Amino acid sequence: MPTHTDESAALGTLRQEVREFLMTLPATLRTELGGVDTWLSGWNIDFTRALAERGWIGMTIPREYGGHARTHLERFVVTEELLAAGAPVAAHWIADRQVAPTLLRFGTEEVRREFLPEIAAGRCYFGIGMSEPDSGSDLASVRTKAHRVDGGWTVSGTKLWTSGGHLAHAFIALVRTAPLDASDRHAGLSQLLVRLDDPGVDVRPVISAGGHHHFNEVVLDDVFVPDHRLVGEEGDGWMQVTSELSFERSGPERFLSTMQLFEQAMADPAVAENVADVDSGRQLARLAGLHEMSRAVAGSLQRGEEADVSAALVKVLGTTFEGDLAEWIDQSAGSASGVESRTKSLATRGVIQRPGFTLRGGTNEILRGVIARGLGMR
Repeated sequence: MPTHTDESAALGTLRQEVREFLMTLPATLRTELGGVDTWLSGWNIDFTRALAERGWIGMTIPREYGGHARTHLERFVVTEELLAAGAPVAAHWIADRQVAPTLLRFGTEEVRREFLPEIAAGRCYFGIGMSEPDSGSDLASVRTKAHRVDGGWTVSGTKLWTSGGHLAHAFIALVRTAPLDASDRHAGLSQLLVRLDDPGVDVRPVISAGGHHHFNEVVLDDVFVPDHRLVGEEGDGWMQVTSELSFERSGPERFLSTMQLFEQAMADPAVAENVADVDSGRQLARLAGLHEMSRAVAGSLQRGEEADVSAALVKVLGTTFEGDLAEWIDQSAGSASGVESRTKSLATRGVIQRPGFTLRGGTNEILRGVIARGLGMR
């Protein structure tokens, strides 16, 4: 893991500012707090705009692009507090966490000017177009193709599991811009920014096992994408995606999706009487360890260091913890006589969501391979 540093007094002050902000929200927004997995499914534009007004979106974007030029550790503190409160942050989450750093590193000046100020203002929302039908987590098997045309590209293919695609303005798509080379399956891939209201884009709902709609299938039929929306160099898509995944895999959303369930259960006498203190302490210790690991990766990203292996480790351990916690509380709540409460409702949702915790951002099976290679074990 990267070098650990203690949290500064300034970061502690910022953490307190976020808590006070949450406590003083108007009633219409306070009722939106307290959910499970809200970074994926809690879509509330009014809440996003309120965060933007405080300067808590686009925190690491330079001022020249409408951002606030703050550090990754400052962003970590803000996002951790929001996630711990179960805040509805899904609208801006992908754009702020992943797309903005990618555009800063690989985007053209034109595309930075087009998207970054809108992201920082909480007015532009993104999805991710990586997964495809029958591909699983094997991104090298991407079949969506982009062909060169005058002034840009035409893109055809199907993307799957695009969170928020029915509400977002655009997504960042991994596409094949050169024929598959069997000797190097990751070659010939590129990233394009596709606006989801462009002609030829069809966004279709995918309803989850819990009856919720946040995933989508996005069908692209000869969609024109202008040259300046090619992200980075043609053919460098795989390298860019793997660097981008450090932001996606290491954040506190990988272990705080069920934090509100944990708090609710520990305050619920009907549950507390069914669990041993040592079991509660064990879960709390896992949470504290993940907090320190994730914060260490945020510090590494701030220093511009590669963090793909440590980020993969945070995701594997974090999403396993989230699922274990949901099942542990669900079993405890279920065995309490007459318990049919908010705790049980949150626990049920957490259990239903458990497969999604480990699937999105790369399955644990794939990530264990990443970790093994990083440690020189394969």
